[in-house]
Amino acid sequence: MKERSGIGCLISGAILLCCLLRTAPSVAGPAHPFPQHLPYQAALSVTCRTRAQVDADIRSYYDRWKRDYVVPVDTSGQLYRISAGKNQRQRTVSEGQGYGMLLMVHMAGYDRQARHIFDGLWRFARRHPSRVDGRLMAWEVPENPATGVDAAFDGDADMAQALLMADRQWGSAGSINYRAAARTLLAGITQSMIGPRSHLVMLGDWVEREGPPYSQYTVRTSDFMVDHFRTWYALTGDVLWLRVIGQVQQVITQVQRDHSPQTGLLPDFLVPESPGTTPLRPAWPNFLEGPDDGHYEYNAGRDPWRLGTDALLYGDAISKVQAGRMAAWMARATGGDARRIKDGYFLDGRPLRPDDDFTIFFAAPFGVAAMTRPELQHFLNSVYLAVRNRHEDYYEDTVTLLCLLVMGHNYWNPDLMPGSHRSRVVTPWLHLLLGASSR
Repeated sequence: MKERSGIGCLISGAILLCCLLRTAPSVAGPAHPFPQHLPYQAALSVTCRTRAQVDADIRSYYDRWKRDYVVPVDTSGQLYRISAGKNQRQRTVSEGQGYGMLLMVHMAGYDRQARHIFDGLWRFARRHPSRVDGRLMAWEVPENPATGVDAAFDGDADMAQALLMADRQWGSAGSINYRAAARTLLAGITQSMIGPRSHLVMLGDWVEREGPPYSQYTVRTSDFMVDHFRTWYALTGDVLWLRVIGQVQQVITQVQRDHSPQTGLLPDFLVPESPGTTPLRPAWPNFLEGPDDGHYEYNAGRDPWRLGTDALLYGDAISKVQAGRMAAWMARATGGDARRIKDGYFLDGRPLRPDDDFTIFFAAPFGVAAMTRPELQHFLNSVYLAVRNRHEDYYEDTVTLLCLLVMGHNYWNPDLMPGSHRSRVVTPWLHLLLGASSR
């Protein structure tokens, strides 16, 4: 009798899980068209421009971004890529494909081509797989064996998030099953880019777990996409992502306490103080990319946006403190004038290059982080005005546009939208019964 009841529970549980994970129905148009005007958690809003003006600013910025960086690959109209910029027109990186897919799914409803281009960006990514884990994208196209035909975490992570959003936006009954593609991509990320003992995100699928010099304990702080990990747990029920969130937030708190107590800034890269363990410390010069690998530079400059987005969308208290510390320090350091933000910093707050010009890349993410602190309204407005219609190059413009979406309350995650089927309502015993991953 017990055995029969167990089988019945298993069947019932499987049916329930299938219902919770079912693909959203196909729709004629986008389910969540731009603009969305979402009520973020205890968030400031830009007050120097009306909501209609902010929406118009985003449309205008997007139009220029699309014209400059979205490139059809051939005359078939089926493949698209994101150009790496003015001086690298023929080059594409996986990070850019991820950004482009996120932007297309957000601008659907305004841009009638959004779904077509989204599909073309994804098809291009699939044409250029990593030679380490073919489920992931090669980080650079054209591929260069001298620099590695392998994957970098951030590009695949944003693509996985965008595919889940596409499922919510358009459904998965078309030519691309977004839900199935996201599931395959997440499986590759889980197997090849998450440290089995560290539960940290690795630099890419090329990293040897135990090193040296790169291991599961050597990380890029801009890969700490906590809102993505929260979405992946909510939509898959895989508790691995809760462990990743916990470990990432623990590392950020430790680094802010031990290495940047005055500023809260994080370095581009972190390495273990002792091999194969935490705590972590800033990387040494030329660890991976250059002499400033242990400083707040052109990777870590995205951190206030990534952490601030988690705080705003999910109301997470830890992310709010972590992002808010950076924003509060920057507001004080600049006297509330965003145009005084410098091009990189030592972790103690000294500018790396005091005489360099202002760049929107370092400013825009602080607008997102400032939204988490009620006393930073003036600074938020200053950031917004400084970046809303300034264009520089691929990297700067793309990060700025994504930040403008957040500052306009138009950035969303798929598990938070109406009608989303969140797996986290499944009880822990059902996860165990159905054999869900519990690494």
